[in-house]
Amino acid sequence: MHKRETFKIVLITLGVLAVIVINAIIFTEDEPDILDIPQTVEAKKPVPNFSAYTDVKEKKEAFFNYLRPEIEKQNAYLLTLRHYVQTLYRKALANETLSEEDMARLEWLEEEYRVKPTQPLKSKLLALLQKIDVLPAELVLVQAANESAWGTSRFARKGYNFFGLWCFSKGCGFVPNRRNDGASHEVAKFDSLSRATYTYMRNLNRHDAYADLREIRSRLRANQIPITGVALAEGLMNYSERGAAYVEELQTMILFNEEFLSEWYALLY
Repeated sequence: MHKRETFKIVLITLGVLAVIVINAIIFTEDEPDILDIPQTVEAKKPVPNFSAYTDVKEKKEAFFNYLRPEIEKQNAYLLTLRHYVQTLYRKALANETLSEEDMARLEWLEEEYRVKPTQPLKSKLLALLQKIDVLPAELVLVQAANESAWGTSRFARKGYNFFGLWCFSKGCGFVPNRRNDGASHEVAKFDSLSRATYTYMRNLNRHDAYADLREIRSRLRANQIPITGVALAEGLMNYSERGAAYVEELQTMILFNEEFLSEWYALLY
């Protein structure tokens, strides 16, 4: 009996130690930070062959359904960042001192969204709130369809670039077939749909060329008016050399494809 009881005690002790070790491993792992850009395994899967669809309606549904989860995920990330900056702004209004962790995050946000670090804290946070905000799903979807020929361009198929994004270092992407003599830009190549969508949204949210889009969005928010793709498209005059014609085409695409976009079109962020 004595040996049997001793054996039980040893087993229980080993079990308790195992639980302690497992919990230690779990809780010492780095938790995701609020700034971590969302990327999923699914986003690295090959782009579907949209050229294989012969039915236009089925092709559109497949295209929108492929991009929709990524757009929702990136918009959720933007809202998380926005709420965090709003929290920092409330602290600033109350003259609370920001923690070292908050200051480090703020420094990253300043660089990522091109906000001048030398301006006063409150002005800096207001500038970030102007830039860190969602983009209507219907606008992202029709722009992706427009720029990628409904997902059939080689840039989309081979590099997840559904948005016609350029890069400017040699080897960073694809050399366009019709690039003008003397031009050095390439069409950017990404390793996942997550990274491509994040870069596209960051581009609209921080580049000087789209300040009008951000101003329109800010006014809509201030007046508690829905932020729609049709409204924000007005701020994309500089996205294409076609200017106003490009904006009108996007707006027409949104309205024409409303049956596919309805569940996003009415969504208020």
